[in-house]
Amino acid sequence: MSGKLSGRTALVTGAAQGIGKAIASRLAADGATVVVSDMNAAGAAATAAGIGDAAFAITADISDPNAVASLLNEIEKKTGGVDILVNNASIVPFVAWDEVDLAHWRKIIDVNLTGTFIVTRAATDQMRAKNKAGRVISIASNTFFAGTPNMAAYVAAKGGVIGFTRALATELGKYGITANAVTPGLIESDGVKASPHNQAFDFVEMLQAVKGKGQPEHIADVVSFLASDDARWITGQTINVDAGMVRY
Repeated sequence: MSGKLSGRTALVTGAAQGIGKAIASRLAADGATVVVSDMNAAGAAATAAGIGDAAFAITADISDPNAVASLLNEIEKKTGGVDILVNNASIVPFVAWDEVDLAHWRKIIDVNLTGTFIVTRAATDQMRAKNKAGRVISIASNTFFAGTPNMAAYVAAKGGVIGFTRALATELGKYGITANAVTPGLIESDGVKASPHNQAFDFVEMLQAVKGKGQPEHIADVVSFLASDDARWITGQTINVDAGMVRY
């Protein structure tokens, strides 16, 4: 890899497995020091160990402001602060509309949308305090465009992430901080393979312009670009990465 992120610190939430793990590995390969954060302490530690000296793990609940504040304080002590934030942590449910109650709705929104706000609030405050031209990259979902069934709260939350990204770009551009979203399609990740979504690959592939199963590395490639100086003139955008399943 190029070392294009050398000297920068990247925080990747939800990085114990799947897309987050692939992103963490790719950013480290590009030269960044990577903070692997997840509720799954053992999984986060394993991801960091697999990457090597360029990574370390911190367990944190992104829906808890105190935990996030501690996370950012620890990063500042170890590396001087965050340059790149990747909001990847998410709960991906499979719940039919008739079974969606308020408790489920609040849980999904709290993690997938409010959690994204909490981490972004803390990270961008740190970036501005240190005069960093930072990057905020949030993983949303192409379900927002497709209106995928059995995922009402998730689709709403990820749509909120897209809207939040647009507003954030407007607010933070004057500080040299960019904000973009990536919307993966169906990805053959650990979580998907262990869920009912694993049965949807054949149907989804019929809709794709490019055939095959999406892999976590496909998303990591795009995040790597957005984190780099090559993307310094791109902000407020949503980049759809689903082999052309959704075309708009």
